[in-house]
Amino acid sequence: MVIGGSGVDSVVRVDSLPVPLADSVGVGPIREWPGHTGGNVALGCRALGLNVTFLDYIGDDWPGRQVREHLAAGGVDFEPLISPAGTRRAVNLVDSSGRRMSFYDARDPADLRMPRDFYLPHLRRTRHVHLSITNFTRFLYDDIEALGVPVSTDLHDWDGLADHHREFALRSDLVFLSAAGAGERIASVMREILREGRAQAVVATAGAGGSYLLTRDGSSTPRPIPATAPPAPVVDSNGAGDAYVCGFLYGRLSGLGLEESARLGAVAGAYACTGEGSTPIGQAELLSAAGA
Repeated sequence: MVIGGSGVDSVVRVDSLPVPLADSVGVGPIREWPGHTGGNVALGCRALGLNVTFLDYIGDDWPGRQVREHLAAGGVDFEPLISPAGTRRAVNLVDSSGRRMSFYDARDPADLRMPRDFYLPHLRRTRHVHLSITNFTRFLYDDIEALGVPVSTDLHDWDGLADHHREFALRSDLVFLSAAGAGERIASVMREILREGRAQAVVATAGAGGSYLLTRDGSSTPRPIPATAPPAPVVDSNGAGDAYVCGFLYGRLSGLGLEESARLGAVAGAYACTGEGSTPIGQAELLSAAGA
């Protein structure tokens, strides 16, 4: 089950990042499609053959209808609640190498809460829950822990300091984050998550530099996991981290070890870069590319 993190992206292609300061910059066609981390993880896991229920707030608006249609087309069991604030949006600038810069409109009011009688029946039936770091999802941890359901999260570009991410970092069993946020401090941030939290493993993704895996029962030095070469030219890195999460979760839910699962994540993440938006890989393609 995935909770939180749906929305619609507006993707603007630019020659390079950062964009030169100017009153107006000519660009190619601006594309819009449903994406965001929760939607990407739900669709990616479903493409790998996992049964997925996705709970979230969306608006009663045009972007919300796009989200519904996209998830339905991907076979995801989407159970939305209506937010008066509307559906989350983002504007992503993507350069010719596939790098992106995102302007994120979180939209949710600070007092937004998901009703217990809505999510508890779903929690009782799931074998794993992945929480996006939308604010309302943090209030589900007590029930998740009481039910003993394993939980993962993605901190994205957390620098190890921002308060918003800390509870997610310390109360999840499996933690993903981008190495870019903490830079040279990423190893110490990973060790802090293990030392102060409940995680059994922390994974830091580093794009073309591969990823790093740190486990509670292993060395204090993160183990490097080599990157997988994309099977086609890179078009867009948007959603590559979400795809990595999908490959990793598929491996774990299939009974594979942490390092084997990380290698599946690397394959899925590389594949996602070869199309516009987040391009999910299928189960057969994943296993074939990984040599499994």
